[in-house]
Amino acid sequence: MALEAAATVQEFFTDVGLYLFGADVNPEEFVNRFFDSLFPLVYNYLINPGITDSSLEYSECIRMARRDISPFGNIPKRVMGQMGRSLLPSRTLLQALNLGIEVINTTDHLHVSKECGRALLRMQYCPHCQGLMLSKPCMGYCLNVMRGCLAYMAELNPHWHAYIRSLEELSDAMHGTYDIEHVLLNFHLLVNDAVMQAHLNGQKLSEQVNKICGRPIRTPTQSPRCSFNGSKEKHGMKISPRNGEETLASRRKEFINSLRLHRTFYGALADQLCVNDLAAADGLPCWNGEDIVKRYFMSSGL
Repeated sequence: MALEAAATVQEFFTDVGLYLFGADVNPEEFVNRFFDSLFPLVYNYLINPGITDSSLEYSECIRMARRDISPFGNIPKRVMGQMGRSLLPSRTLLQALNLGIEVINTTDHLHVSKECGRALLRMQYCPHCQGLMLSKPCMGYCLNVMRGCLAYMAELNPHWHAYIRSLEELSDAMHGTYDIEHVLLNFHLLVNDAVMQAHLNGQKLSEQVNKICGRPIRTPTQSPRCSFNGSKEKHGMKISPRNGEETLASRRKEFINSLRLHRTFYGALADQLCVNDLAAADGLPCWNGEDIVKRYFMSSGL
């Protein structure tokens, strides 16, 4: 049965992936489609083995009967509920990350005004005209120029900060039945319960199918019954052991933690450029825009 169910399982996970990446697919529909396709297999292997009438018409009739006779009880509805709760946050997170990429890409290149260009030229290259090839601008002078040039970048900072805070809140809410990884890791337990429930109610289900689809033709020799060791134990939402394997939740947490380090990126960009690369260290002789000095006094403007 597992081999014949492989295509159905593959289609289910493909639909999950399509939904996460923004495709117009309905979780309720693909969950129903999964259990619709599963029922003919369960019926033929567990409830009524040995059927020779394997025509597409008869299998389709059994598939269509699934929603009327509810062989899997309320488990399909439970799966729909878990999928609905867990898929949307993951989809929203992916959309938010794509938005962040777009914002970063639009600010990837520095747009320099004429006034800023002149100030940068005076700060970086005017010392060369006086033979001061190794001089660097004073820290205060550099900050004054770069903050003026990057003022429009600094305006993004509160929005960028709010964006990161929203990602943190969304990520924190993605746990338990709101975490798609958690739900999918436990999906096989619900499928197991669904198959077991149909197996235990096999006689009643067989009678219902016979009324709807007619009686199947049996071979003189019954085919070997499927060995099914379904457990009656109630399965809660427990993470399956993964032997220390890295999880999506741990990677998401690691990413959010690294993102927190850059929450003031746009507001502090001018300071980072000056401190890390452009300006001379405090206490060293530096270029103030006119000459080499030992100390620079901040002024307004470029």
